[in-house]
Amino acid sequence: MPQIVVLPHVELCPDGAVIDADLGKSICDNLLDHGIEIEHACEKSCACTTCHVIIREGFNALEPSEELEDDLLDKAWGLEPTSRLSCQAMVPADEDLVVEIPRYTINHAKENH
Repeated sequence: MPQIVVLPHVELCPDGAVIDADLGKSICDNLLDHGIEIEHACEKSCACTTCHVIIREGFNALEPSEELEDDLLDKAWGLEPTSRLSCQAMVPADEDLVVEIPRYTINHAKENH
């Protein structure tokens, strides 16, 4: 079972986390299932950038992003070459991931608040 190592994030995961990831689920769903309340303003429909993450290790094990995700990522705060929308990136079966949640998003309203 692959793991997702979440680097410390001052608000969402101050101490960082290591979670056993469920295959067949997105990075976003795995984080949410383990109490890491990553923003996802479009309900994970690939219509915003609030679930943007940077894949620090394991990026090449992910399936390539599609054009819609790439177009949205162009609008994300802090975009890097290994950025992905966590709602679109599915956990790979053969490699652990190290994920950084950026400090900021362009979201003006948080869900469930």
